[in-house]
Amino acid sequence: MKAKPINATKLRHNLSGVLDATNKDTPIQIISRRGKQEHAIVNLDKLEDLLAASDPKYLEEIAEARRQSAAGDVFTIEGVFGDL
Repeated sequence: MKAKPINATKLRHNLSGVLDATNKDTPIQIISRRGKQEHAIVNLDKLEDLLAASDPKYLEEIAEARRQSAAGDVFTIEGVFGDL
């Protein structure tokens, strides 16, 4: 994940441009003040991913899916969708 640093003064003068640059390729903009990184602007899709990744239930579901896959307990496309 790329995080692009920007100082608060530059952010203040170019907020629109920084928001436009906060995208899939650069989902996080790190904001620094007086040379110290303090805040971040995060793309909404990335924020949703980060929130999901911190949910214990979500993490357990991923672990269970990995266990099932490793055990070969999977469905084929044909088994799920038939002859569509």
